[in-house]
Parts: sequence; C-alpha cells; structure tokens
Amino acid sequence: MLLKTIKSKLICLLVACFILLPAFTQAEEIDSALDQNVYQWAQQCRDEVLDQFNLLLSSGQLSMGQLFDTFYIPIPNTDPQKFKTQYDKVTDEILRPIFDRYLEKDDRLVFFLAVDRNGYLPTHNTRYAQPLTGDPKVDVVKNRTKRMFNDRTGLSAARNTEPYLLQKYSRDTGEQMADLSVPLYVNNRHWGAIRVGYKAQ
Repeated sequence: MLLKTIKSKLICLLVACFILLPAFTQAEEIDSALDQNVYQWAQQCRDEVLDQFNLLLSSGQLSMGQLFDTFYIPIPNTDPQKFKTQYDKVTDEILRPIFDRYLEKDDRLVFFLAVDRNGYLPTHNTRYAQPLTGDPKVDVVKNRTKRMFNDRTGLSAARNTEPYLLQKYSRDTGEQMADLSVPLYVNNRHWGAIRVGYKAQ
C-alpha cells in the first residue's frame, strides 16, 4: 500500500514537471552581428537611463521610494488596463527621447524601452505612445505604454539578473522575434531591465 502511494505521488510529480516545463524561457546565446549590436546598444542605453535616474534622485525630483513605486493606479477606461505611478510622467519626458534615439539605430528594431521588475512599462517609444482613439483595434497597436507586460517573456526579461537574457520566439503573426534585455540597478537595487525587441535572423 505504501509503495503504491509513493509510486502514485512520483507519477503525479513527473506529470506536473512535464506540464510546467514549457513555461520556462529558453535563453539563447548571442551569436549574430545584430545580437551583438543590440547587446551593446542595450548596455549603452542602460547607462544613459541610470545617469538620468541618478540626476533625478540627486536633484530631489524623485526619491528612491517614488522611483521604486509599485502602487500601480489603474487608468480608467483603458483595455488592456493601463496604470500610473509616481514617476511615469517624469520618465515620459526624460527617457522617451533616449529610447527613440536607440530605436532608430537599425530598421530591424521593433521596440527599445525599460520595464520595472514586475514588467510594468511606464514609458514606451513615441510610435507606441500615440493618443488613445477609443478604437481598441487601433489603440492596442499604437498605444502600448503604461501597461503591465508580465507574460512569460516579459517577466523573465524584467527579473533577469544575469548580464543579459536573449529570448527568441514566434509571434502570433508567425514573425520570428528576439527579445534581449539587460538588468538595471539603481544604488545596487534591481529596478528592472532595458528590453529590446527586434526581428530575429
């Protein structure tokens, strides 16, 4: 009876492992010239963002508590749901020009941005931060800012603490995509990551 119970539990454990296995993100190695360029640009962008965060903190425009705010306030009448924080207006003004400049470095780049550890995206590139129209089909494409991107790929990127994480996957359109992220630390505290999406080779 005991052996049968143990065997049953082992089978359940193995089944659970096989079910959960696809949920883990497969990390890729940097091998193409584009991967290498994106990694370099992501590091440069991270350093620029960190400089701006440090300036905001040292000038008193933001406190550490505000910069690490995770009390996400829902923005009414948005679907998918958007959120405000204590710092997103500031990052819209200061970080968006940086992200846009890096996005222009290669036609194969799709987005260039920063997310916090929960996958919250306070400031998107200008092309994805167009005014809301009220048409869900238009807004889901042209206004993707201030959303929570906490899907498997997004959360893996946001919480990765290795020097980089490269994930490659197929979008629902069938297009092959790559997502490269580098962690962002502020005063030795993990804030989130720089994320770069681009067309995989």
